[in-house]
Formats: sequence, C-alpha cells, structure tokens
Amino acid sequence: MSVPELIRIVTRSSPMALAQVERVRGELGALYPGIRTEVVPVTTSGDRWMGDLAKLGGKGAFTKEVDAALLAGEADLAVHCVKDIPADRPLPAGTTFAAFLARDDIRDALIHPGGLTLDQLPPGTRIGTSSVRRIAQLAASHPELECVPMRGNANRRLEKLAAGEADALLLAAAGLERIGRTDVISEILSVETMCPPIGAGILALQCREADTATIDLVSALGSPATHREATAERMLLHVLQGHCNSPIAGYARAERGGELSLRAKVFTPDGKRVLNAHEWAGPLDPATLGTSVAVALLRQGARELIDGIPH
Repeated sequence: MSVPELIRIVTRSSPMALAQVERVRGELGALYPGIRTEVVPVTTSGDRWMGDLAKLGGKGAFTKEVDAALLAGEADLAVHCVKDIPADRPLPAGTTFAAFLARDDIRDALIHPGGLTLDQLPPGTRIGTSSVRRIAQLAASHPELECVPMRGNANRRLEKLAAGEADALLLAAAGLERIGRTDVISEILSVETMCPPIGAGILALQCREADTATIDLVSALGSPATHREATAERMLLHVLQGHCNSPIAGYARAERGGELSLRAKVFTPDGKRVLNAHEWAGPLDPATLGTSVAVALLRQGARELIDGIPH
C-alpha cells in the first residue's frame, strides 16, 4: 500500500474537535511514521447558532460544512463525533465511513462547583443543558431540579457556569477527557442514571468513496468492536427516524466473547413516559440487532411518541 504524502483533515474548529483531530494525527503517526498531516478547520452553522437546533435542521448543522469541504476536495479525511451525525438520513452521496476509532467513555459527567453529586443537589438547582435526552431523564429521576438552556462548546459552558448562568452542568465525560478538564467533574453518572446518546464516545473517520488510497490508509485505525456498536446504534436511530427534539438514548456493548447487546430508550420530553428495549444479538448481525430493538420500541408506541413532539 502506498502512503499518501499528505493527509488533509477537516474538522470543526472548536477546541474539542481540534483535540479529537490530534488523537487521529497521533494514531496515524504511530502507524505510519513520517506521514504528514494538515488540519483544515471550519466553523459550522451549529457552532455559530446558540438557539434551538431544530431551527437549523437538527444535528446536521454540525456536519454540513465539514461534509462540503470533503466533497469539494479541500480535505481528504473528516473527523466526526458519531453522536453529531444524523442517522435518519444517509451520509452525503460520495462519502463513506472509513473507520470508527476505539470507543471512549460513553457516560455523562456532573460538574458542580461545590463537588456535590446529583442526588445531593438541593431542590431548585439549575442544571445547564439544552439536551432533550438529559432534560427528559432528569425530569423522570430528579423532578425537583431545574434545567436551564445552555449551548456552546464545553469550555464556553464552563465559563457560563462560572458566571452564574447555572448552578451545575451535565457534559460528556469523554469530551472533558479530550480537552483535559476532568478536574471539574463532581460525579460520573452511570448509564442506568443517565442513558447516553446514540454514538456516544465514538469518533468516525469519513472519506470520499472514490479515495481508496486514504480509505485503505485510515481503515487500519478502526476498532472492529466499535464498528459493530456504532452500526447497531445508528440502525436503531435510522429505523426510529428520530429528530433532534426526540429524547432517544441507547448504547450497544460488544463483549470480549463477541456477544453484542443493545439497550435503547425513548422518552416523552417531560420524562413521564419511558419506552425501554434491550436485546442480545445472538446470531443477528449489528444492523439487524438495531432494527430489532427499534421495532420493539415501535411496538410500544415510539412512532406516535416521536411524531407527537414538535420539531
């Protein structure tokens, strides 16, 4: 295999996105000593917009400009958080996933300046988050707490917390790890307490379909276990056809023995109704497992629940 002289990597320009690219550059350098890489940062409409994501077309607002740069030939490789890639529609024509990196922590983290845990927070505590998934689960488990809208990258949200715009934050543990801010974490929430978003902790490498040289190069960075988990989770979301205002959560887990399981939940925004499904793959392939779990949720009324939420 011939190694290209230069790999141009396009990504969002946020500190976390750039930290993710550094991981990819490091792994490429370890595998192919001497390889040259160049970062092509772009600011997406999702990064610029601080309002309701639904008004921008949902999570695709974080990937459109990155996809455009890749398709225009301005870059050879895109690095995405899988949780930000819409699964209710296919990838842009002409692109493909070349690899899913080994998965990071999928859990959420609580940040409280006084170091309190979630169960210790007094009634009326303002939790900064705009995630419908987190809001619904907090409404179900801790209705005495108040959620206040908060968007922006992790560093910006930490600044808002320090400025008193909220009393505590919920952020992805993996994101805090990537930007070197695990020092602010008060508690790592279990997946039973806060079920993660689809694709949590997974970085995907996306290439142009015709660029077989780059695909062959970066595919060696992929984790087979993460690939199976991501495939099951994204098929689940695809079948459910959830939109950005749908409180959907779930995660697949590939065991060392090869078994694959998928747990998923669909909530009403107020957390008063929760649909729950959990299956093991057995002889099923990951995509079939994702479909099977989605069908189980649809039989419980997920279609009516999702379609009944304005977006």
